[in-house]
Amino acid sequence: MAAIQVGDRAPEFSGVAQSGELVSLADYLGKQIIVLYFYPRDNTPVCTAQACAFRDAYQDFQQAGAVVIGVSSDSLERHQDFAQGQRLPFLLLSDEDGSLRKAYGVPKTLGLLPGRVTYVIDKQGIVRQVFNSQFFGGKHVTSALAMVKQLVAEG
Repeated sequence: MAAIQVGDRAPEFSGVAQSGELVSLADYLGKQIIVLYFYPRDNTPVCTAQACAFRDAYQDFQQAGAVVIGVSSDSLERHQDFAQGQRLPFLLLSDEDGSLRKAYGVPKTLGLLPGRVTYVIDKQGIVRQVFNSQFFGGKHVTSALAMVKQLVAEG
């Protein structure tokens, strides 16, 4: 599948979060802006810094009417430990079979590492921003928050 671009309809997704709840794109359509971020692995330096940056800005995302959802191929148990250890208030989906990553066309870095890409999806399910940076996890957060605020301002 080709990589999802700005203006594309976001592919439907569903998965189990670390909380045990089933989460899908349809749960949020018409209600909230979705910040869907793919990252390589729990408890690695850049991934932890990125997750903590989303945690620290989480209230800003919530106040703007957005939900944050992280996705990696880690198991639910690993996500539970990561979320608890880092006090993450948002959902982490387990994509162990890689189907969600494939549906969004998230590229690998150097052909090996799972990519780090953040998608901002508006309430109608249209991708409004794609931010791809393997090594600058914090920029995903500031970029996504700026887009969420722009979408809110647009009404």
